[in-house]
Amino acid sequence: MPMKPVIPAGSGKTLAPYSPGAMADGIVYVSGTLALDKETNVVHVGDAAKQTEFVLEQIKSVIEAAGGTMADVTFNQIFLTDWANYAAINAVYATYFPGDKPARYCIQCGLVKKDALVEIVTTAHVGRS
Repeated sequence: MPMKPVIPAGSGKTLAPYSPGAMADGIVYVSGTLALDKETNVVHVGDAAKQTEFVLEQIKSVIEAAGGTMADVTFNQIFLTDWANYAAINAVYATYFPGDKPARYCIQCGLVKKDALVEIVTTAHVGRS
């Protein structure tokens, strides 16, 4: 099955040549998502919890545009700039995945925007069971 871009209504610019998401054979791949406004400016500077919430809302919009829900998420890749923010990120993350938890990993690294504190990449299965 060919790949189909997933671009939620009202999406802003991207930092590079990519779509917010792509779907193929019932699987949605959500691009690395930062807390960016429609003009690619970082929002909630200095607040890891608010940035995480913003990121997860953006991811949710991509998955919903593809016909799924957050319950369809099977894997998350989390990138954070400082382990000091790990607890705040996890507290918000847990509210988006209250039941069975998707697989995930988390690493500390630098991000493409200096004020960004967290980036999440997501895979969701919204098609075949």
